Amino acid sequence: MGISITKSSIDFGIITKDVEPMLTFYRDIVGLPYQAKVDMPGGTTMHRLLAGDSVIKILVQAKEPAAVAPPGGVAAATGYRYWTISVDNLDEITAECSDAGYKVPVSLMDVRPGVRISMVEDPDGNWVEFLEQT
Repeated sequence: MGISITKSSIDFGIITKDVEPMLTFYRDIVGLPYQAKVDMPGGTTMHRLLAGDSVIKILVQAKEPAAVAPPGGVAAATGYRYWTISVDNLDEITAECSDAGYKVPVSLMDVRPGVRISMVEDPDGNWVEFLEQT
């Protein structure tokens, strides 16, 4: 039978030890609209931002996690290594991130006919791919 999906987007959670640099990046530089701060059971705080119909959840746990995912994008480790936001201003958002001091490990490039990308590293070392269909 399989899954019966009820929403056309996927929400995404990012655990961080230091929320302010993450909010500065995603809310202020990238420009994702801030939806809400939610206090969760057990002392976790969730900050919800919107990316189209998706909710990007930045969480700070009351007890610091025992392990940290290695930074370095697609070549550094297995597991979730990047996620994609489709945009119509790839040159501008890439330049804004770079000008603000964020690493751009994958510069603007064509990946197939009609599709361009860049990848930017957030303050915790996670990679965000910006994708534009031309």
